[in-house]
Amino acid sequence: MMKKISFLIGVFFVFSTLVTYAQVLPDVKVENTRNEIISTKILVDGKPFILSFWGVTCKPCITELNTLNELLEEWREEVDFNIVAVSIDDSRFTARARSMAKGFGWDFICLFDKNQNLKRAMNVSLTPQTYIVDGNGKIVYSHSGYTPGSELELLEKLKELQKK
Repeated sequence: MMKKISFLIGVFFVFSTLVTYAQVLPDVKVENTRNEIISTKILVDGKPFILSFWGVTCKPCITELNTLNELLEEWREEVDFNIVAVSIDDSRFTARARSMAKGFGWDFICLFDKNQNLKRAMNVSLTPQTYIVDGNGKIVYSHSGYTPGSELELLEKLKELQKK
């Protein structure tokens, strides 16, 4: 019995450490649209942002990002924020991801995590995976999947941040 309790305490400690660590945007190198390697640290500029992981074969991802792109101008009248779309496609599909992002005319920051370092650092297992990161780099919201209308929760969370 004592072994079981010790084991559970150990698991809880490890889990709480991981959760605490995961609450801050990790500093990872990714590629931008100009093929430059940048640090995710530069995304933290005092403004909150939506961080959305996507892939070229993920239809819900594309739908979510297209919806966010359509709402961006209207939402920015209410909240000052950015959107960062991170393609998790490996190097074989990066060119296609770049082409898709440009073709859709997404008016936000597009990054390419072709080695999937950021994906691993944030424990992303399914796409779309969407986060809200506050102006200090703290992850304050997370959501997996997409259904039409679920983007409104993102706006509400951004508004809450603005009030703080």
